[in-house]
Amino acid sequence: MNDSNAKNAGVSKGTWQRVEKGLPIRETNYVKIDGLLQWAPGSCVGVLEGQEPVLVSDMADADAASVQKSPVPQEVIDEEARDVIQLALIATAKGTTAEEIREMSERVVRDLRERGLI
Repeated sequence: MNDSNAKNAGVSKGTWQRVEKGLPIRETNYVKIDGLLQWAPGSCVGVLEGQEPVLVSDMADADAASVQKSPVPQEVIDEEARDVIQLALIATAKGTTAEEIREMSERVVRDLRERGLI
């Protein structure tokens, strides 16, 4: 069941196992789990703070208008972008040193942020 839950939520099996063990995961993954459970965005984080989840099906249209997905903090976006860029470089840039890969990833993240893309 772990594999199908993880797949349906769009998270890794390891991330799903961390959730089941009550260990912290990235906020972006909590939003994915909200969707799987058909909870309003932010419900997983609310549950961690002792609140009850809000089911999407229980929300009135007026309630839905006031619910917003919390913006992902810029540092989380930057970290995710760096990870993706580094993995791509490791897979394709043979002979590139770890330091060069880190420098390239930082430069790409900085350029994307300056262009307003992240």
